[in-house]
Amino acid sequence: MSLIIAHLLADFYLQTDHMVQDKLRNLKKHILHHLLVNTAVLTAGWLLFYQENDPVTSVVWPVLFITGTHLIIDLVKIKLVDQFTVRENLNKLWFFVLDQLLHLFMLLIALQLFYQKSLVSNVDRFIQLLFEEGRQLGASSTILVIVIILILGTTVSGHIIRILLGSLPGQLLTFEGKYTFKNELKETAYPQASNGQRGLSEQYSYMIFNKHDMSRGKLIGYIERLLVILLTYYSSYPAIAFIVTAKSIARFKQMDDRDWAEYFLLGTLTSMFIGIMFGILLREILN
Repeated sequence: MSLIIAHLLADFYLQTDHMVQDKLRNLKKHILHHLLVNTAVLTAGWLLFYQENDPVTSVVWPVLFITGTHLIIDLVKIKLVDQFTVRENLNKLWFFVLDQLLHLFMLLIALQLFYQKSLVSNVDRFIQLLFEEGRQLGASSTILVIVIILILGTTVSGHIIRILLGSLPGQLLTFEGKYTFKNELKETAYPQASNGQRGLSEQYSYMIFNKHDMSRGKLIGYIERLLVILLTYYSSYPAIAFIVTAKSIARFKQMDDRDWAEYFLLGTLTSMFIGIMFGILLREILN
């Protein structure tokens, strides 16, 4: 579990949005993050549990294996995305999920190769945590599980939602108000032809928007999913409705725009689904 946390930290916390958008150019920096984080985690594990083993076998080779396979998977992913010109958001999401599953599989392979932790036994243990009654986790394992769920429920799920929604430049704006102006064109060239002045009037209505603060929206999404996970863990499902209501009230004026309403609905439902799913998973593992 500590290796999974190391992978998530390096993949989602130590690389910026700019690095994600141009991953090929920043690939060396990204791989360096994984090298440093995995080295720190495996060194700490060796000092705590494997001091009787050779440090080269317990630290150096696993780090090189994990970092090397991560580099290969990322290069193959980048080439496949460029080759198939993946534009559909759902296809991008499947590439992302497959990429993360391959990285997880490589971590399990590393455990089997260098620590004699069988791949099958690791999968069986996870299944037992979900479905077997009376299992108990130690304090350290409980903390690691909570940390993994929190990371998955915030940064990882936020990345999934961004991929699924895509970019809507016209809708990623904050509505400020609607203004109406009337322009009157009066005819005064032939005043004798009429008892009064005749005129043509034109009315202009347009929306005023401000740029959306993405960092603020990201923070709101994190807090929202954390609340949903916590409420789901305690089976307080009716309280989740208040979160949706609060978001709807805050965005009420924007609901006049159908594109924005669909964007908001898709993002909210996806966020709620992920939060509830991780809340149930946390409850099944810990209880």
